[in-house]
Amino acid sequence: MLNFSKLDNTYLIAEIGINHNGDINIAKKLIDASFAIGWNCVKFQKRNPDVCVPENQKKILRQTPWGEMTYLNYKHKIEFNENEFYQIDSYCSSKIPKIDWSASVWDLDSLEFLLKYKNIPFIKIPSAMINDEDLLSSCAQSGKPIIFSTGMSTLKEVDKAVNLVSRYSSNYCLLHTNSAYPAPIEDLNLSLIPFYIDRYKCPVGYSGHEYNIEPSVIAVALGAKVIERHITLDHNMWGTDHKSSLTVSGMDRLIVRIKTIEKALGKPIKQISDKESEIRKKLSLS
Repeated sequence: MLNFSKLDNTYLIAEIGINHNGDINIAKKLIDASFAIGWNCVKFQKRNPDVCVPENQKKILRQTPWGEMTYLNYKHKIEFNENEFYQIDSYCSSKIPKIDWSASVWDLDSLEFLLKYKNIPFIKIPSAMINDEDLLSSCAQSGKPIIFSTGMSTLKEVDKAVNLVSRYSSNYCLLHTNSAYPAPIEDLNLSLIPFYIDRYKCPVGYSGHEYNIEPSVIAVALGAKVIERHITLDHNMWGTDHKSSLTVSGMDRLIVRIKTIEKALGKPIKQISDKESEIRKKLSLS
């Protein structure tokens, strides 16, 4: 089982979300890319649209690649069902070594659905649901590690969510994020990462929605143990999240940069390196 407190290296989550556009073959291509590059996990989203879509939005007409349809029908159109999640589970398990997968749950029906998959490494609670006490407490009591994002939230709301989750679980990680898509650089406020670490005494990560990779690299330098980024095959694909997602080449650049940062950070132990020892001898230091 994934333990956020014992991570030796940054845990990288490739957020496929709904960027598959309801096509399992696109999802598999994104899984392939994430696996080949060396990311730890791919993540999806799971909703019951009948519950999650606000009543005043359900009948609004939307232009889609599949024609004009109501917003509710569109949400059903792109929602993976049990057959597709079974394929995802099998496909990820077939990789050697296997790649993790999970999903953000937006309602209790989706939590119940996700818990049927015994090997998921964690359950994710999205920023939009951080004030849903029933969902938070049910996720925390599931026995699975918990990740929850804190975008669009006040400090009081984050305090309340941490206090609620910590009643039932000690294995959780909160993610700092700005929920704009894309998020402006001046609004990222990465200084909250060390602030969260000090305030909550728990593992903290970062979910980035900005265009470039630098903030995610800085987040690791500031102490983030988990990095989550949306991914896509092409920025020009139809959908709201593709523009602020990383392409495959961006994913590759990011993991290389993070590994470099991890090497440079090292451990908070003062010691003489092997190269320094050689120079120390040359300078005849006692």
